[in-house]
Amino acid sequence: MAPEEEIWDKGLQSERTRLAWVRTAVALSTGGLGAAGVSLRNALPVPATVAFALAALCGGVLLIRTRARFRRVQEALHGGRPLEAGLDVLFAWLGTISVVAGAFAFVLTVR
Repeated sequence: MAPEEEIWDKGLQSERTRLAWVRTAVALSTGGLGAAGVSLRNALPVPATVAFALAALCGGVLLIRTRARFRRVQEALHGGRPLEAGLDVLFAWLGTISVVAGAFAFVLTVR
């Protein structure tokens, strides 16, 4: 068996991972945009609107970077190199934290 076949599984794991990243990006961008819109229409504090807009921005950046990330993952898998998450994980983390911060600001002002 060739070395690249030893690490390569034909079960489409990298494709499923790509779809998971796309779902995360779409959820952040659409949820962030929707929440920012609700926040603006209901005159919620600026920090809540900014946090939701930042989540939408992070989701948009992740969505744009998805194709390049998939290509890097494929090359690493075929080349036997370790995978590196780098900026994508940072954007996903920052987007998630922004949603939490926006929701927290929303809850504090609505009560």
